[in-house]
Amino acid sequence: MHEAAVVDGLIRILVDRAAGAGIARIVSVKVVIGRLRGLDPRQIRGCFEILAEGTVAEGARLDVVAVETAARCRTCGRDYAVPRFRFVCPACGGSDADVTHGRELHVESFEGIGAAADIGTHDDARGHAAP
Repeated sequence: MHEAAVVDGLIRILVDRAAGAGIARIVSVKVVIGRLRGLDPRQIRGCFEILAEGTVAEGARLDVVAVETAARCRTCGRDYAVPRFRFVCPACGGSDADVTHGRELHVESFEGIGAAADIGTHDDARGHAAP
């Protein structure tokens, strides 16, 4: 299950970014994951709940945004959705394409509550993970 490794990296990024922003507790996280990554959003959520225990992200709401696969035909230049991983251009029938969406994997944003002296105020911080 590579979801656990991905979530472990996600937690590390969140802990680092929260410390840098003076955030004592993360309350929500938005993660963008392309379908080509082959990650199961339910497993991501389950791993997040377990691996966030004891960190500033414990109890945070995790929103997973799934990005459908899309491509651009190298033959005719048309952009198209890629159903069921079939890279066939609907305009010319070509199968030579560049992936334009579907490989994403990053923290879009997270929201947290500041240090103990600032409880009740919300700071918005953003972090990004490399694909």
